[in-house]
Amino acid sequence: MSEPLIECVPNFSEGRDPAVIQAIADAVSAVEGATLLNVDPGKSTNRTVFTFAGAPEAVCEAAFQAAKVGSERIDMARHSGEHPRFGAMDVCPLIPISGISMEEVAEHARALGKRLGKELGLSIFLYGEAATSEERKELSSVRAGEYEALPERLKDPRWKPDFGPATFQPKTGATAVGARDFLIAYNVNLNTTSARRANAVAFDIRERGRVKREGDPLTGEIVRDAEGHPVYEPGALKSTKAIGWFIEEYGFAQVSINLTNLRETPLHTVYEVCCEKAGERGMRVTGSELVGLVPLEAMLAAGRHFLKKQQRSTGLPNDELIRIAVKTMGLDELDPFDPQERIIEYAMRDRGLKNLVDLDVRQFAYTVASESPAPGGGSVAALAGALGAALGTMVANLSSHKRGWDARWEEFSDWAERGQACCDELLRLVDEDTRAFDRLMAAFKLPKGTDEEQAARHDAIQRRTEEAMQVPLQTMEVALRSMEVLEAMAAEGNPNSVSDAGVGALCARAAVRGAHLNVQINSSGVEDKAFVDRILARAAEIDAEAAKREEATLALVRQKMDA
Repeated sequence: MSEPLIECVPNFSEGRDPAVIQAIADAVSAVEGATLLNVDPGKSTNRTVFTFAGAPEAVCEAAFQAAKVGSERIDMARHSGEHPRFGAMDVCPLIPISGISMEEVAEHARALGKRLGKELGLSIFLYGEAATSEERKELSSVRAGEYEALPERLKDPRWKPDFGPATFQPKTGATAVGARDFLIAYNVNLNTTSARRANAVAFDIRERGRVKREGDPLTGEIVRDAEGHPVYEPGALKSTKAIGWFIEEYGFAQVSINLTNLRETPLHTVYEVCCEKAGERGMRVTGSELVGLVPLEAMLAAGRHFLKKQQRSTGLPNDELIRIAVKTMGLDELDPFDPQERIIEYAMRDRGLKNLVDLDVRQFAYTVASESPAPGGGSVAALAGALGAALGTMVANLSSHKRGWDARWEEFSDWAERGQACCDELLRLVDEDTRAFDRLMAAFKLPKGTDEEQAARHDAIQRRTEEAMQVPLQTMEVALRSMEVLEAMAAEGNPNSVSDAGVGALCARAAVRGAHLNVQINSSGVEDKAFVDRILARAAEIDAEAAKREEATLALVRQKMDA
């Protein structure tokens, strides 16, 4: 299991004073192990969303330090803004990213809430998966009535804070601390200045929908249940919360949306349903914006969706899929959309880590040619495989929009997706092979003075040598998978590109044979003979199968070229 990694997205009730915003950002950045990923202020909402991630302990410390600055610098008695709010640090959710369960994150949220209440004197309400009762799970319930309702609400024993003072704190208000799944804050721009019409679209799409009325939907009497509560007509989208507002800064209205389950309701679905509902009311969606960061898969899924609507191949590199998503949903209408800053997986990458695949062709070749033993044959084999897979993907993409083959676009799109997946994985293995070598060399440098140190060094060398066998075996596996694509493209693809499929097969075969050599040479250092026998047997199987696929693909190429 990977090291525990969580994200924190606190919202502070200040979006207009750069000095306060910077002070909070500095407090986060000062905590070692917490990486500040994004700061997104809004003048009209008078609210700033901070996003940072790291190990749980570091993230919770950064959240505490940020709350401390916020409580000192923000005065809620003087706050006004478009967004619902009830405290200086209004809401502070913790979100599992990897290597940690939701239950564990909820425990961290409770510990953070307790510390904020005890040490900073903040009134803390736990919500989401950290909530102490079902009634407090929804943020909207915890924050009902906002800051202005707190003096009276805190007198109700049912709404006693989980931690901190149960009396009204005029300067800091109250704070909701919780644990939740990844939430996307997403705004859709409309060509209207009417907040009421934007709100109508929000009611159309949000899961809760709108209050049901007898007769006229605007003025009719509200329908109530047996207990006297209003009955709601559900909206179009599950796991979606939305309100409409006018943004003076931009001069138009938006539908402000929170998506709480991307598997149930993807980002692109929200955009399209907003377009549909706005159109029904005589309005048009002009673009949209993401607040904070977005998971990579949400953008890739959107790109694939819009390409499928065009009956175009979806087997494209991630950068192209992201570009399609950004342009289609108008995510750059208000500000440039930089994937390196706005997509969480990209933003969290170690910018100081040097990747071989980021070098240009000349730099890569010269790096291989240098006196260093790495990168060596394993990385070059993986690169050869990546180039072969790329050629198969190219033929599939060209075939998907060949004149007269329109009915076959999905068939070739599926092949292109398979080829692109192989290409991406082989590019990862270019660097992973060199890193496996570096880890092995580091193991040899471990101290060997005491018996205990010698034993630890020996175990480390064995583990790292086994890795050095497994990485090139992965290269063999993936390169072989790419040969399925190449053979299919030689048989079924655009005949004008059949030679490209042949070259791809040669590259893939070279990748398999080259990686096989690396598996074999590294096997001599492994003492676990059962492990060695198993890996070598599998490598031999892959090599034999690759030879057959190469021969079959080249036969198809020659047949078509001779026709």
